[in-house]
Amino acid sequence: MKTQRPIISDEEHVVLKFRPRTSAHPPGGREEPDPVKTPSTKASNTSTSPAANDLSRYERPRDEGDDFRHRMLANVAALAFTVALTAIGIWLAVSIADLRKTQDCVLMGRRDCARISVTPLG
Repeated sequence: MKTQRPIISDEEHVVLKFRPRTSAHPPGGREEPDPVKTPSTKASNTSTSPAANDLSRYERPRDEGDDFRHRMLANVAALAFTVALTAIGIWLAVSIADLRKTQDCVLMGRRDCARISVTPLG
């Protein structure tokens, strides 16, 4: 059986030049034209303005105090919920394992499958 090789032309071999990233070109993928260097044809073009990429509108003012007590209460509530969910999961796994042992015992035809708790005398 012959091996088939694809026909490769010299036009497919291209060397790409990689430029190092600088602060002028953030690692976002696409480059936006500089609004100072490029004249704008539309007055309402906000997608190329630097204010569109500014995240300062999401910042809280410094004069607002940090509500430490509310944050700690939320953290304690989340921790309590996580611990309760973990405890319920462990209890459920142990119960299912115990039920499986009892079911296996009954299916084997044994009669002494029920667990009898004996309290010590004394």
